[in-house]
Amino acid sequence: MPYPDKFYPVVDSVAWVTRLTKLGVGTIQLRAKELNDAEALQIVTDALEVTKGTNTKLVVNDYWRAAIVAGVKYLHLGQEDLADADLGEIRKAGLNLGISTHDDAELATALAAKPDYVALGPIFPTTLKAMRFAPQGVAKITEWKKRIGDIPLVAIGGIKFEQSAEIFAAGADSIAVVSDVTQNADPDARVRQWLGKSAEAA
Repeated sequence: MPYPDKFYPVVDSVAWVTRLTKLGVGTIQLRAKELNDAEALQIVTDALEVTKGTNTKLVVNDYWRAAIVAGVKYLHLGQEDLADADLGEIRKAGLNLGISTHDDAELATALAAKPDYVALGPIFPTTLKAMRFAPQGVAKITEWKKRIGDIPLVAIGGIKFEQSAEIFAAGADSIAVVSDVTQNADPDARVRQWLGKSAEAA
């Protein structure tokens, strides 16, 4: 199985991880904000338990200490998290590392950390969080992919299934999705659609 998979949902609860794992999703990022160390370790441990014995790879956003203690193998860091993280400890623990980027300076910072994948966003306008960065647009995907070469490129931000063919064609290796699943009227049907599409695009 590739890492990250072509379809890469990002969710904020163990309930969502459970639901997506049952649907056969290959890579799921758990992104729960504002937790203290004990809460972070609890949610990471619970989510990892859900994915045990399945083909699902659990990616933990931000909480690198909890990820190491719980025995998670996949970590995603934003730029602020990256600045505070101990990359030596992360690598020593054998974690795969993905890093968010929004501009040239952030890409340089990310590449210096030798990531297992680079995420670029937001591709389109997103309502989920206030973004300091304007939408990147599809052309940026092609430019970023040329620059990073063999490192997998994840596109994120306001992407819907209907745009996925265009995103893959532009050079993305994977599409991270939040609202197109979590705010969908029928999330399970949407996930099945993505999984069918992603198998086809692989």
